[in-house]
Order: sequence, then structure tokens, then C-alpha cells
Amino acid sequence: MNQHTLNPPATIETARLRLRPPVMEDAPSIFERYASDPEVTRFLSWRPHESVEETRAFLRLLLKALQAATFNAWVIEGRTDRRLMGLMSMTIRTARKDDFLSTEEERRYYEVSFGYHLSRSEWGRGFATEAAQAIVQWALDQPRVYRIWTVCDVDNHASARVLEKAGLVREGTLQRWSIHPNISAEPRDFHCYALVR
Repeated sequence: MNQHTLNPPATIETARLRLRPPVMEDAPSIFERYASDPEVTRFLSWRPHESVEETRAFLRLLLKALQAATFNAWVIEGRTDRRLMGLMSMTIRTARKDDFLSTEEERRYYEVSFGYHLSRSEWGRGFATEAAQAIVQWALDQPRVYRIWTVCDVDNHASARVLEKAGLVREGTLQRWSIHPNISAEPRDFHCYALVR
């Protein structure tokens, strides 16, 4: 269980977006807007959903994880029209993974990692950058967050541009970091992007 003491807001608003907690009633929109789209899921760790029931099962797991406070997630929607666009997730960890060896002082420093996906109809309009910037800004406003980071597949050039526009810098390439099952059954290389202070 994540033992962080930082409390991200339930809702985050930007000029054009509203990030709010997911609910079970989102399942049909999530399925229709992006979860069933092979182009959206191409660089994700899960295959396209074949039914809205599969999306409901995914949401049940997501809501259970949110309730256990293992990470944070928000549905991305239009600020004025409430059009569901995608999902943003964030994990907060203490500075050291081996907390039982850490001092109380070390446990007060945090790193934030995040990820997102956006429906194809919203691509190329700056929404992913706007949502990512909101998460980065929230993290920067927390004095004890020392690192904000994420990864993206080496072939996901659009996501790399989003991360750079959000202020992150490519640190390097993580060889055979993770599997994107819609591309290959083999682990793939990922770029690591971060913002540190």
C-alpha cells in the first residue's frame, strides 16, 4: 500500500479540461471513446476492450485501487461540455523504496510518476499536454516532491512531444523495460522523462 501523506485534489481544472474521479457510470463512454480503439491502446499495457462489460471490470479494479489509496486517477473531460476524453493516473512514492530501512526524514521526500491516455478524436489539440502540465504543476507545488517522471515507448513520438512540452527532459532509454502487447510479446525499450529539483 502506498504510504504517502500528500493528498492530490479530487478535481483539477485547467483552461479547457476538468480532471475528476472516475465512476462506474463512465464505463460506456470509456469503452466507446477510447478503450475499444486499437490505435489508442497501441502503446498501452492492455489490449483493446471487446465489450463494455470488460470496461466495467477494468473500472471495478481501478476504483478498488483508488479506494485502497495505492495510486490516483482522474477521468479527463471537457471543462464546459463534460465530454469524456481520457484518463490520467499518478503514483506518489517516498524517496526510498525500502521504507523499512529509511529514516523518518527520508520518508518525507517524494517522487511522482504519471501516465495518461486520450481518445483519438482529441489527439493533436493540446489536451494531453494541458492535462500533463496540470499534474506536473501540482507536483511542483508540493515542496517535498523532488522528482516527477514517466516513461513512454521509444516509438511513441507523440507522447514524447507531450512530455517535453510539459517540461520533462529525456533522461535516457530503459532497455526492455515493459511489454506493449498490442505491438509485441517481447519487452520493449522505453524513454524515461523526468523533471527534478
